[in-house]
Amino acid sequence: MINNNKPIKIVLLSAFFALICVPGYSSDNDVPTEKIQQFVDVYKKIKDQYVDEVDDTTLFNYAIEGMVSNLDPYSDYLSKDDFSELKIGTTGKFGGIGIEITMDEGFVKIISPIDDTPAQRAGLKAGDLVIEVEDISLKDKSINDAVKLMRGEPGTKVKVKILREKEEAPLDFELVRQIIVSKGIKTEIFNGEVGYLRLSSFQSNSTSNVRKAIYDLRKKSGNMMVALILDLRNNPGGVLGSAVGISDLFLKSGKIVYTKGRTNNSDLEYFANSEDILEGLPLYVLINGGSASASEIVAGALQDHKRAIIYGEKSFGKASVQSIQEMMDGSALKLTTAKYYTPNDRHIHENGISPDVEIEFKELEVPSSLVPDPYNTDNQIISILEDYRTNISQLR
Repeated sequence: MINNNKPIKIVLLSAFFALICVPGYSSDNDVPTEKIQQFVDVYKKIKDQYVDEVDDTTLFNYAIEGMVSNLDPYSDYLSKDDFSELKIGTTGKFGGIGIEITMDEGFVKIISPIDDTPAQRAGLKAGDLVIEVEDISLKDKSINDAVKLMRGEPGTKVKVKILREKEEAPLDFELVRQIIVSKGIKTEIFNGEVGYLRLSSFQSNSTSNVRKAIYDLRKKSGNMMVALILDLRNNPGGVLGSAVGISDLFLKSGKIVYTKGRTNNSDLEYFANSEDILEGLPLYVLINGGSASASEIVAGALQDHKRAIIYGEKSFGKASVQSIQEMMDGSALKLTTAKYYTPNDRHIHENGISPDVEIEFKELEVPSSLVPDPYNTDNQIISILEDYRTNISQLR
């Protein structure tokens, strides 16, 4: 069967090829014309000889996806439908299981479970590899394909198979999808004097919310708060500006973070310029393998300035910045455009932040009397409180 559209398509490709070859065509980067011609040749052979007909949109999407997805785990090409899915996710309400994910050597890796979601309640952990959803292998599938399989109508069930470090066999979970809404902040006062603030993600309004939460904690304690625990465990990150703003709440001066990239607007520096909201009170920051990106900016800045003692386990190790650029056809390019560094010039990508006091999480069999339920079996929180009490006793 003769495809009447084929000559037109080839002419269009040839016109594109001619455009980038003609004298006077300029670009900031030289276009590899031989490779463009190779692409055109491969395209023509697929159109002429592949066993099944493939439409142009699908072929070009495959080509772009392959080019972008092989750059790093965080860069991605989003088709028009995928971009719409992403925008649904960022509005804060969708039917899913509640995990932040990335790609790791062809597998979907959990950065962290989201608080108060089916994934967290079922026991999914940071570092778990999701290898199957509904008996469909995720090996070498795109992160967008994985998301589509896990999302669905709230109340419906979904089966996932997990590979976990130190477990000999895969683990099977059946979860019930729900509307996923990040609650952002939880607070508590321990013994009427030690504030506890759990931040589950960095949203655009997180800085003002954290500031208000600290004021409320002080009021709740009768202005007797003597220390603060900032819990960033399983916080996968979010808005860079909020990471800077929250760090600034506790720092009087100095560099918070800086970014470096290949474009002029990628080289940025952020500095503290306000008073310490705690007025020098002891600050403890909790991190673990699910603390990533913006969480690591805060932990790294406070650690480098010796403003806080970092407790817990080594963080995830994501020190890159992605920007999303919408294309003319409604698709989008999510591209890593910069790397970030802590004030002491540490680039912690794939290395993470090492805590000052390393404590592996273990749920206590005997609840502690130091804190109320559900915190009284959390050995990391208990360790901070015990260390604080010891330090205060020594000072006295």
